[in-house]
Amino acid sequence: MSPEHPLTRRTVLKTTGGSLLAIGSAGLAAADPGDPVRVNVGFESESGRLAAREAANEVVRDYAFDAATLRLPKRAATALSERADVRYVERDGTAHALSTSWGYDRIDADVANANGVTGDGADVAIIDTGLPCDDPCLPNVGTGKAFTDCASNCCAPWNDDNGHGASVAGIIGASRSCDCTTGVAPDATLHAVKVLNDWGGGSYSDIAAGIEYVADQGWDVANLSLGGSSGSSVLKDACVYAQDHGVLLVGAAGGSGPCDDCVGYPAAYSEVVAVGATNRNDALASFSSRGPEIEVVSPGTDLRTVGSDGSCTTLSGTSFATAHVSGVAALLMAEGRSNTDARTRLRDTAEDLGLSSDEQGYGLVDAAAALGLNSSDD
Repeated sequence: MSPEHPLTRRTVLKTTGGSLLAIGSAGLAAADPGDPVRVNVGFESESGRLAAREAANEVVRDYAFDAATLRLPKRAATALSERADVRYVERDGTAHALSTSWGYDRIDADVANANGVTGDGADVAIIDTGLPCDDPCLPNVGTGKAFTDCASNCCAPWNDDNGHGASVAGIIGASRSCDCTTGVAPDATLHAVKVLNDWGGGSYSDIAAGIEYVADQGWDVANLSLGGSSGSSVLKDACVYAQDHGVLLVGAAGGSGPCDDCVGYPAAYSEVVAVGATNRNDALASFSSRGPEIEVVSPGTDLRTVGSDGSCTTLSGTSFATAHVSGVAALLMAEGRSNTDARTRLRDTAEDLGLSSDEQGYGLVDAAAALGLNSSDD
């Protein structure tokens, strides 16, 4: 993990190697008998400890309990595993941090995921530039539909030919094996609803059609990391339709800040959760739009996520703050909550940052608190 994204005391580790990888298993099978291996050895008695130390090229670590980590030839490890005074010999596995994004940790998504709440069963529509068909960080892409044409490298009509949709999707639901980050809801199903072209632009009518489509599919959350400065009657109607059909709409407040009363549309509609962006210091991001429509805020600066070409990238914007909130909404709705109940939980459990209501709304979204989990070690 880079210094830019330090581990915290609440960072959750995910095992990537087998935790009990015995000598006879594939973990050591590929090694030649004389090859050095690093193993953890558990002792039944002092004789086992002495035998292990004598066989070791290096004692990497001695524990207060009856075990040690050793570096020794494979043949010696095999011999130790056959002794009655040795409880186990296992290959020393590796682990990596569950996420490299500070925003994921700040909203306690790590606490939620560590408690087994990962969004499994929730359907999240990303109404945007589309999604990639085969990005290894996004193996949970479900179905898709395009309301505008894909311009290049189109593996499907709804393919992301811009990159914005993929970056938003990474914050919401990148898999736990992704090198870039872990999504807030890594097991949610992500659906591509392409309403923006390769330049990132799209008509209100296409966006309205996309929202209508999501409602007709019965999906749970619609992420709207897009917006315009003026309203539209057809867009408003589509938002009402989706809300009435059980969809929780989450929209980006926009990047017009610093400003007063400048939340964009569709986020400004009452049917949509309007999301502003904060920085690492829990201050409002300078670019984040302000206004009475702001409902919650979430991290939106210097966020590591999935890039447009399969690499990782670092981005800022209310688009990505919105994605955090959509991820938390997916966690809630995967637990069986309705769109209205999930929205109430987002509000009622938000952390007050001491900002004005036009800047923070109810406060910073908190995944653990929304789920009734302990996040007091924030």
